[in-house]
Order: sequence, then C-alpha cells, then structure tokens
Amino acid sequence: MVLETIKKYCNSLTKYSRYKTREVFIGDVPLGGNNPIRIQSMTTTNTMDTKATVEQSIRMIKAGCDYIRITAPSLNEAKNLENIKKELRLRGYKTPIIADIHFTPNAAEIAARIVEKVRINPGNYADKKKFQIIEYTDKEYNTELERIREKFVPLIKICKEYGTAMRIGTNHGSLSDRIMSRYGDTPLGMVESALEFARICEDYNYYNIVFSMKSSNPQVMVQAYRLLVQKMEEEGMNYPIHLGVTEAGDGEDGRIKSSVGIGTLLEDGIGDTIRVSLTEEPEHEPPVAILLSNRYTERTPHKEIPHIDESPKDPFNYEKFSTFEVAGIGGATVPKVVADFSSTGIKSYDGLKSVGLNYNQQTDKWSINEISADLLYLGKHPLPFDPPNSIKVIYDFDYWDSLKNKSAGFPYFQSVENFNNSTNHSFVLNFVEIKIEDVFSQSIRKIKNNPTVVFVVTTSNKHGMAEQRRIFFENYKNQIRNPVIIKREYRDVNNEELLLYASTDFGALLIDGFGDGLWLTMPNNEKANMHEFINRTLFGILQATRTRISKTEYIACPSCGRTLFDLVEITNKIRRRTEHLKGVKIAIMGCIVNGPGEMADADYGYVGSGPNRITLYRGKEIVKRNVPSEDAVDELINLIKEDNRWSEPL
Repeated sequence: MVLETIKKYCNSLTKYSRYKTREVFIGDVPLGGNNPIRIQSMTTTNTMDTKATVEQSIRMIKAGCDYIRITAPSLNEAKNLENIKKELRLRGYKTPIIADIHFTPNAAEIAARIVEKVRINPGNYADKKKFQIIEYTDKEYNTELERIREKFVPLIKICKEYGTAMRIGTNHGSLSDRIMSRYGDTPLGMVESALEFARICEDYNYYNIVFSMKSSNPQVMVQAYRLLVQKMEEEGMNYPIHLGVTEAGDGEDGRIKSSVGIGTLLEDGIGDTIRVSLTEEPEHEPPVAILLSNRYTERTPHKEIPHIDESPKDPFNYEKFSTFEVAGIGGATVPKVVADFSSTGIKSYDGLKSVGLNYNQQTDKWSINEISADLLYLGKHPLPFDPPNSIKVIYDFDYWDSLKNKSAGFPYFQSVENFNNSTNHSFVLNFVEIKIEDVFSQSIRKIKNNPTVVFVVTTSNKHGMAEQRRIFFENYKNQIRNPVIIKREYRDVNNEELLLYASTDFGALLIDGFGDGLWLTMPNNEKANMHEFINRTLFGILQATRTRISKTEYIACPSCGRTLFDLVEITNKIRRRTEHLKGVKIAIMGCIVNGPGEMADADYGYVGSGPNRITLYRGKEIVKRNVPSEDAVDELINLIKEDNRWSEPL
C-alpha cells in the first residue's frame, strides 16, 4: 500500500504552517485559501418553524457563527429554507446558510437553489445502508457507482448553475454497505467514500467542494483527516477541510473530546472551518470553536524545532509507543496522573480530597476512586502523614536527598546532567526532566534505558505539542524505551482555556500513542478547587483518547431539526442513572441518521425512531423497537442488567 512509504499529511511536523487549500466561496464569506478559520453551528429548531429557526440563527450569529447550518430532511423543509433566508435578510443578517441533507436527493436539489451551500453525506445520499455485508465484484461495485452518479449529477449541475457550494461530509457511523464491504469500518473507507463523490464532481468541472471526516472517536477522526490530506495530495486535490468530532456530548466531556480531535489537527495546520458539536444549545458552540482557532493566529514565529521530514511511526494507524515498566509506570499499565502540590504543599488529610484520595479517620483507611491521582509532586514540602500504599510521592532531588527515610518518596532531577552527575539515586524510581536539546546530546546515552528512570518531557515553546512530539520521535528512532510523563505548564489562562488547550496538547500526543502519564501545572495559581479541576480534566483527556477508561462514556449527538426528543433532557436523565458504570459506552441519538453507525462504537444505543418512540440497540443490533419514551430509560437499564454489566450506585 502507498501508506507504507508515504506518511506525510501536513506541511511540517515541526514548524507551524497552515495547510493551503483552494478558496471556495460560500455566499460572500469565502472559505479556505488565506481566509481565517471559519466558525459554524447548526440549528436545533424544527425547520418548518420559521420564526424559531430565525431567532436561533440570530443567537448563533451573535455568538460568532460565520455560517448557519439548517437541516432539510424532506421537501417541505427544503422549501421553507427560502422563508428562513428571506426573514434573516429582512432583519439585516447576511450570514450564509448551509442546508444539511441526508437520504433525500430531491430535497438537496431544492435547497441548492435557495441557500449558499448544501451538505450531503455520501453514506446515505443515493447509497445503500442496511448494515448488510455483501461481497461486491469490481463490476458490481462499479455498477453501484454508476447508479449513484445518475442520482448525484443533477445536484452538481444545479450547484454549478446557482453558484452553490457543497460539503461532502463523511460520517464514520454512516458508511454505506458498499464502502463497508470493500474497506471496512476504517478511516480509509471514510476517505474513499468522499473521494468517490468528489471525482464525479470533477468529471463535471465542479470544484466548489468542502470535505469533512467526522467520527465520535477522536482517534478515528484524526486518522481519517490525515489520510484525506495525503490522498488529496496524491490526486492533485486541495479542497477546504471542515473539522468536527460528531456526537461529542456536553459539558466538560464534550469540550475535551472536541478539543482532542479538532485541536490535534489544528496543531498541524489542518482545518478551514470548525463546528464543535455539543449536546447543548447551539449558541454555546461558537465560543468554544473560536477559542480553539484563535490559539493559532499568533502561533508564529515560535522557537525553532529540529526538522524531521516524516513521522517515524505510522500517523494513520494507532500504535502505542512501547516502553518498559518502572515501578508501575509505563509498559502495559494505563497512563498515570500527577497531582502537583509543589506551590502549597499538603497540610492535612483533607488536602488530598481534591484529587480523589479520601481518608477515613474512624477506620484508618483510604478510599481511592476511579479518578484518583496516582502520583503526588510536593517539591520541597514534607507530607505530614503516610499516603495510601498505591500512591507515589515525588520530591525535588535536593529535598529527597536530605531525607533520612528515602523510601518516603522518589527524587525528581531537573535535568539529565543533574542525574548523571549525582552519586545518589533511588534504586527503585527516579524522575528525570528532559527537554528538546537533551535528546540530541551525548548525555542522554548515559541514562538511556536505565531501568529506574522515568522521563518527564517539558517544553516552553509556543509550539509546545510539536516540540514534545519531536522528543518522542527521537526516542522512537533511537529505541529509548523509558516511560515518559508529559508535563505542561499554563499561565494566564482561565478554566475554559485551560480545558481546551490541555486537551489539545496532551490529547494530540496520546492519540499518536505517546505518553505514560500526564502532569499539568499552573504556577502560583491558588484558585479554589483548582486541583480538583485539573485532576478531572486530565482523567477526561485520558477518557477521550481511550487510553484510560474511568467512567461511563456518552456518545450524544447535538440536537437538530431532525431530533425526535429533547436530547439535553434525556442525556442528563440517562447520565444520572448510569454514570457510575465504568467503561460502558451509551449512544444517545435524536434520530436514525447516524444512530446505528455510531452505535458501532458504543455498547448500547438509545435512538429516536418516531414521536415519543425509542429504539434500543446493543451495538448495531436492534433489541427493542418503538419503546414508549416514558419507559425507554428503564428498558435501557434492563438491557444493561441482562448483559450483567449493571452495578448499583454506591
């Protein structure tokens, strides 16, 4: 395969550079080229309710949307886009409108005459999706493609005539049976699904195209977009790229998951427009997307990072970078979380509650939960009591060296030189800070693969993720297998910025299989509950990257005009009943569009199938149809109990 020799998917792995795409006009707001990253969201109102849709669109525009997307599931909704557009224009809003189309080519053809852009999903636009595995011969496959061409060409001609742009938006959860049979449920299948439609467009000299590769799994999403760029380069294409993690969920989890996927790609200069999909009101989405994109407006100039042409490991397939285990860190163990108390120290047992460690004085026992920190960094502060047996305490080397009982903790060396020059080390576990210059120095050879050493990778570079990744690349090339904890320091940011930036910086490395632990610090920050927030954020990042599962995961789509129930209310209801079930993945879908497909990535599915009717799934399999809404959550829980995956909340 080509992928074995060509691994390049961005301009540079070490110098921030926006990937240059062609300019596509969407009304008067061009996308791609030298234009800024555009922000968009999608209405959740009934498209037939003109007033409600217009009012919500205005709230979205005021929140920062450059484009407004509206679902048009049938002919009537497509026709009503004209009334919505007219009312918005009368009220002074010229923001381009995008029609979101699934299943109905005739609705797309109507919408393309009205709005500035139409979005089609190749998995369900004139293609078959019955979750059947069929072995297609080349002749049968091409016959299906010709059938699709006949259905698709009328839309292309209308778009050309009216100057309408088109997004060819693949969803991981809605690949057609034909694509699934040939390519499987893979990033390559997602890319080929879109390229088939793009090639038909080019046959008719239509180039007003935008691509997207969306998935609820950030790892799959990132791989698909990287592969898309690589395949476009092969075929001489350079279409703008729409970024999004579909069904990200709500609250902190939704923001973390979106940042892991979208931020990872933005770090490499990929992406021309963003939609953050949250199970919340749509006006909550643009501010998050704006925070993510604005981070790159001043990314250059940054400190130079040693150049490397290609990733030494495959960027299109996940592979955990293999390290050996040191005292429960690295190897086959889950990534560890460090809690940094070096600024304040810990005065009492209650000081550890914020990182999930609870001491019961009556029983003289510690309670450790699923999001309890694994390591405590105290700098030069003594710990006035014995920690839980499973928790490791880290001290600065000079303080540790002064301790009579050196088994009370483990030393942290500020540099490789400090470790090499010291005559005193822990015979069990030593933490050694390394920077970019260390991996190119002779001193690293003295410590390389020392069985007691865990590296702590740090950076002060404005392009920090790329610099830390470059360290991992060099370790990978030189077969340095010591476990590595990723450490990042953030200053002058608020909680939301910290959440988004840390999710991007840590998540991008974890998605590529790098990192055996996370360490986040905010020097001189003594905000109330900050330790709790940081600890929760780090475990959320590990959950989003699927490198350490500590809680129930919800794959919840953002509401839209197709939704058949109140998604926010139902998601919260299901969360309240099931959030104690560690490792169970529940998909909550408002309609059938992406439901069964995205359920391939979930254990159970709760899907709207009609007014006040729910269909329940186990994976892709329908278990119960047309369950009354008032009974559906109880029936979902009964299904989990049938599979012996239920436990009573504590």
